[in-house]
Amino acid sequence: MSEALPAGGLGCSVLVLNRLYMAIRVVSARRAFSLLCRNLAEVVSVENDAYFSYNIDSWLEVSQLKAQYERDTHDFVRTVRCEIAVPRIIRLLGYDRLPRQDVKLNRRNIYARDQSTCQYCRKRFPTRELSLDHVVPRALGGKTTWDNLVCSCVYCNARKGGRTPAQAGMHLVRPPHKPKRNPVINVRLGSDKYASWKHFLDHAYWSVELK
Repeated sequence: MSEALPAGGLGCSVLVLNRLYMAIRVVSARRAFSLLCRNLAEVVSVENDAYFSYNIDSWLEVSQLKAQYERDTHDFVRTVRCEIAVPRIIRLLGYDRLPRQDVKLNRRNIYARDQSTCQYCRKRFPTRELSLDHVVPRALGGKTTWDNLVCSCVYCNARKGGRTPAQAGMHLVRPPHKPKRNPVINVRLGSDKYASWKHFLDHAYWSVELK
């Protein structure tokens, strides 16, 4: 398989396991195919609660069957010669480091934790219409921490200004907190397409780092 893979399904998310089948990160399908084509990883497919492994050549053969019989449950990438099903999970063949257990404090993760919903007016907005708000303003000693940052719409952020919610007569939907694992993963798990990820994600221990 030497031809370049086109865009499209290459933007899908793929869960990456280390050699010991521990989830370590999520990458784009483009990155996953790159690893597969260099024989640095294999596809792991969950079928009826059993795990099956495929190298890139055998996955190409399986993809033909999936395109014929399971098209609605897969994303596909078309090459000059054929269609390839986008794997949901791959395993690195020579990597056994443990996953990070800390969740990064960044804008994307806070928006995901709060489900892109303003924590004051309870309305959901596109990310371009959202901002981050310090519950206790920095001018009053508030810190840039998980429990002091919330997703806010532009209007509510402006209305609150440099005041606490109590001073502004506003109320939070829920107290902010640090999630136990990357909140973007919880969003993915809400889709049936990524149901197989649940086999490798332990809610109590593992946080998956997005790259």
